[in-house]
Amino acid sequence: MSTKQLAMETIRDLPDDASWSEIEERIHFLAAIEAAREDVRRGDVVPHEEIRGLIETWISK
Repeated sequence: MSTKQLAMETIRDLPDDASWSEIEERIHFLAAIEAAREDVRRGDVVPHEEIRGLIETWISK
């Protein structure tokens, strides 16, 4: 599905009384998800175990 098609479908699925702000929020959310998926496709991610280690150091401070 193209980006335009996804945006149009998303807007269509919102309630008829959705505000501009709600529409903007939903589109922004979908864009963020797609950006994250692209990061994963490129392998630009931090391994789970590395994150777990970081969280442990943050909690212990």
